[in-house]
Amino acid sequence: MAMTRVRPGRALFKTRGRPAGVPAPNRDSAVIDWAAYIDGHRVCTDTVADAVRMIRDGRLVADGDSAGFVWVGLHEPTAAELADIAEVFGLHPLAVEDAIHAHQRPKLERYDDVHFVVMKTVGYVASEPGGHEAVVTGEVMLFCGPDFVVTVRHGTHGELGTVRRDLERDPGRLALGPAAVLHAVADRVVDGYVNVANAVMEDIDEVEEAVFSPERTDESRRIYRLKREVIQLKRAVGPLAGPLRNLSGRRFVPAEIREYLRDVEDHLTRVREQVESYDELLNPILQAHMTQVTVADNKDMRKISAWGAIFMVPTAIAGIYGMNFKHMPETQWQFGYPMILCIIGLACFSLYRGFRRNGWL
Repeated sequence: MAMTRVRPGRALFKTRGRPAGVPAPNRDSAVIDWAAYIDGHRVCTDTVADAVRMIRDGRLVADGDSAGFVWVGLHEPTAAELADIAEVFGLHPLAVEDAIHAHQRPKLERYDDVHFVVMKTVGYVASEPGGHEAVVTGEVMLFCGPDFVVTVRHGTHGELGTVRRDLERDPGRLALGPAAVLHAVADRVVDGYVNVANAVMEDIDEVEEAVFSPERTDESRRIYRLKREVIQLKRAVGPLAGPLRNLSGRRFVPAEIREYLRDVEDHLTRVREQVESYDELLNPILQAHMTQVTVADNKDMRKISAWGAIFMVPTAIAGIYGMNFKHMPETQWQFGYPMILCIIGLACFSLYRGFRRNGWL
């Protein structure tokens, strides 16, 4: 006999705790938000366990189609907090350990019927008030099961509250299950890559303009800093291509979500190529800057050498007549002193004109 989906009674659909879409008050817990979603509609509960019980006790399965799922969001959980969540959902200990310690490369792993996805988040923030901006990274980890999704976020950026609210405005897509949450998070992460890549590009344009401006500036430190930020961005963007490509072929991902994931993968490919081109831009900028520094140093040395040669003339003449020999005809002549001054002035003026004509002064 074919099974039909039975919706839980209205008592289960009654919102308890806080209203839908309203963030929870400050609490001493890593759990930011949780809810059960039935047919794309949010149902708030008092505890995570209540949400799980609602979905699993009130679910009948028809043709493998789930009636709903639970979405739990955590921020930098402790081992004890994540252990409680792991016990409720039956998460694999290895994946739980990765989620606690973070600092993982982007990856996709499968533990029985649960998929574990790691994505790097990036931000471009000032290191201090009025200081230069730097690329900072965090992580978003997702446990995707048949009837649940658990998101674990590390870092101060990559906030997922807006992702949840945007999905709740589209019940049709949210009804597709945990894969819809996975796509929405991946799309938000890749959008963050695009924003940071564009911000870095603006800084590169500023450095290039400063290097080729007529004013003499020292941009070498800023160029090296930008090269370091580009490397940091590469480490976050590049490794995610493989997991996104593999996600599109997983059976738990509906056909509608696969199309969206391929679009996210296309955006990731573009931003990855954009970031890789930054090195090709910064290397010639750095070479041009170093060439300008060398040319400026040579110009300064020419000026110093020219003025040194000019001042050598009076120094040499004064040295000769400072030897105090008794028989020096010019010292006894009435016009000897003015004559020597004229010779010094003429020689210095001639050298100055020659150096000026040759571009040394």
